[in-house]
Amino acid sequence: MPNALVTILVTVGAIIVGGGAAVALVLLGLKNYRKEQQVKADGIVKKATEDARTLEIETRDKSLKLLQESESETNRRRMDISREDERLQKRRMDLDHRIERLEQREQNLNKRQSSLDKRANDIEKMYSDQLEELQRIGQMSMEEAKQVLLGEAEKEARNDMARIIRQIETEARAEGERRAREIITDAIQRVASEHVVSVSTSLVTLPNEEMKGRIVGRNGRNIRAFEQAAGVDVIVDDTPEAVTISCFDPVRREIARRSLDRLIVDGRIHPAHIEKVLAEEEKEVEHAIVEAGDEAAFDAGVAGLHPEVLKMLGRLKFRTSYGQNQLSHAVEVAKLSAVIAAELGADVEIARAGGLLHDLGKAMDHNTDGTHAQLGAEYAKRYGVNPKVVNAMASHHHEVEQESIEAVVVESADAISGARPGARREDLEQYIKRLRALEDIANSFKGVSQSYAIQAGREVRIIVRPEEIDDLASTRLARDVAKKVEETMQYPGQIKVTVIRETRAIDFAK
Repeated sequence: MPNALVTILVTVGAIIVGGGAAVALVLLGLKNYRKEQQVKADGIVKKATEDARTLEIETRDKSLKLLQESESETNRRRMDISREDERLQKRRMDLDHRIERLEQREQNLNKRQSSLDKRANDIEKMYSDQLEELQRIGQMSMEEAKQVLLGEAEKEARNDMARIIRQIETEARAEGERRAREIITDAIQRVASEHVVSVSTSLVTLPNEEMKGRIVGRNGRNIRAFEQAAGVDVIVDDTPEAVTISCFDPVRREIARRSLDRLIVDGRIHPAHIEKVLAEEEKEVEHAIVEAGDEAAFDAGVAGLHPEVLKMLGRLKFRTSYGQNQLSHAVEVAKLSAVIAAELGADVEIARAGGLLHDLGKAMDHNTDGTHAQLGAEYAKRYGVNPKVVNAMASHHHEVEQESIEAVVVESADAISGARPGARREDLEQYIKRLRALEDIANSFKGVSQSYAIQAGREVRIIVRPEEIDDLASTRLARDVAKKVEETMQYPGQIKVTVIRETRAIDFAK
């Protein structure tokens, strides 16, 4: 409760109690109350005035800040609008330049079209004039002229067709040769194997010249017994301290060589002991054949072959073809086949087994009728070899149809192994015979003027008479000669057939 109000109440009480003196007190209390209220009112007014000024200042500051922000935003937008306007102006200029270029190009195209139309009209006019001239000169009817023109068109079409065929064949051959060269190079680089060169005779070194007499024996008894029991020929010639064993069967020749070496070391050379040693060495050679077959299969990475197949395979260790050891050749073909099959996405195991066994028949074709491909395939089929492998064996010389890509791979690997430089050797007589056969095949075709076998029989070049053979017929001739060579000749690798058609124009200045 305020003090003034208390004072008033006290005063009222005093009046009630005390009378006139109290009136003065009341008046005094009222005056004090009024003064107090006046002071409060002045404070309130002063505070309100100060609050109003403070609010005015804050309002003015906020307004100023908003004004500044608004001006900044306005300036930023003006700059953005200015940049956008410049960009639009630049794009407008670019579009104008493009439109000008397009109009210029359209004008150039129109000029070219006009030129082409004019040239077409000139050609059509020339054609009409030529047709009229032909009719006038040749006194031909329209139908006859059409026949002549059709003949000319057909001739041109045949020439164009031959050119397109040659172009397509050249491109395909280039791409195929490039890819084949990559695969073959990779295969040869990854497969590096050596070949053991042997011939149809074996040389046995003697410790001294007296041993020759002991080998011959009294009245030739020992040498006759040895030759009869071993099935070989023993040649005692003038070669110092050596005798030669000759036999077409490499296994018998190896048995005889081992036996003779053992007899020389033992010193006991007489018919009974000769037969005993030959029987023992025959068992040793049979054991060596089995080991050779197992080792070849292991080197080639082929598992699961029948023991009889491995035994027959081991016999190739003593067989050669053009001086190339056939077991080493079989292992190399298996490795090459595996590499090529892997590059082509074919079955590597089938290709590997086909390469190892492809010449299996060469181990038995001395005593059995039939080609080595047929014999080997029949023998492998008898002992449960995979049919695809059997087909690869039987078809690697195209005696039967090739039924899988693995068969083609085996054939290619066989050609690579046999045809690479230094792998095989060929005597002069057979070499000359093969070259002469190539030239005879080429000369047997109509229109051939001359033919030459070059590059050691790897290529035959055929020169034709241009008046008898045209460009298209030259392409057909190359194919026909290549096909006949494939059908009638046996050769390692491939033979390139090149047909040359040349037209010469000759005149003399007098």
